[in-house]
Amino acid sequence: MSFLEYNVARVPQGPQKLLALNWALIVAICAVVGIGLVTLYSVAGGDARWAEPQAQRFVLGLVAMVIVGMIPIWFWRNVSAVVYVGAMLLLVAVELVGVTGGGAQRWIDLGFMRLQPSEVMKIALVMMLAAYYDWLPLSRVSHPVFVAIPVAIICLPVLLVIQQPDLGTSILLLAGGGAVMFLAGVHWAYFATVIAGAGAAVWAVLQSRGQSWQILQDYQYRRIDTFLDPESDPLGAGYHITQSKIALGSGGVSGKGYLQGTQARLNFLPEKHTDFIFTTLAEEFGLVGSVSLLGLYFVIIAVCVAAAMRMKDRFSALVTVGVAVTFFLFFAVNMSMVMGMAPVVGVPLPLVSYGGSAMLVLMVGFGIVQSAHVHRPRRGDEGRLIRR
Repeated sequence: MSFLEYNVARVPQGPQKLLALNWALIVAICAVVGIGLVTLYSVAGGDARWAEPQAQRFVLGLVAMVIVGMIPIWFWRNVSAVVYVGAMLLLVAVELVGVTGGGAQRWIDLGFMRLQPSEVMKIALVMMLAAYYDWLPLSRVSHPVFVAIPVAIICLPVLLVIQQPDLGTSILLLAGGGAVMFLAGVHWAYFATVIAGAGAAVWAVLQSRGQSWQILQDYQYRRIDTFLDPESDPLGAGYHITQSKIALGSGGVSGKGYLQGTQARLNFLPEKHTDFIFTTLAEEFGLVGSVSLLGLYFVIIAVCVAAAMRMKDRFSALVTVGVAVTFFLFFAVNMSMVMGMAPVVGVPLPLVSYGGSAMLVLMVGFGIVQSAHVHRPRRGDEGRLIRR
């Protein structure tokens, strides 16, 4: 069913909407955040300097999620283009007045917090693509012209983000946007072509090394060497991942115990409260703690997918699964990064790493999932549709 025909019959009203929220999703999110707060307290050496502001942000995000969930899902469909354009303008603003940190210009200083517009774009992009495919007839989904439009929608913010530079977020935007296109029904041949092209590009980059037509600079090839063999430069480019692997391995099955992680407490781990916080969790709680967190992550995804399967309109289903895919990419890339399975690209661990923008934007994204869940058509409403 297209969102041009939206069912509002038997949708909960007033206080009933609170009861209609997807409480399984809320409980799972709270459990993950709880693990994050406990880990942040440990990373700080038994100090709440990171855990306390993170808890305050979560409370604010939880309120935002509920408020967003109370608003009818058709509203979010109708403002998707406005949200996307607003996120694009914020990305342009970063280029003009952005704050620089760690060698990258990614933030806008709002006074009370630093906003990272690329985080906003992750959810805005999902909303825009879901609204586009809700509008587009199924018969045109794989038409080249109508495939080019979402490709442009994805590539425009990617080009701006990669200039910051922020390779990690660029990858997430590409992968998340591509996933929504695939789920919307775009023919697999397009994706096979892109994958084949990417493989050919990687082959060309590697084969060009030392040739007159060398594609990358020498230092960029050294980064590839370090990724493939971090022990080749353990005190330089390979330091981060080497220390991360030491922490991961030293935790064993049950871990060293809470507040007993030596790699974090002795400051061997870089970015221990943001990108590499998973290594602290693994060191102190071992394989048991790591698998528990991973299990909670998959519970969140499973709840979102199960909710999407009960939805009757394309926008609600696509935006719900799109948020779930974005969330999956967050923790999949982060965990792969700290385990040495992917290059270090600066992607935080969702709902666990210290940070305001990522936390608040994810909670708003889950709020849209809640809105779709609360306002979905109920059984017995067939034929009672109104046009929006």
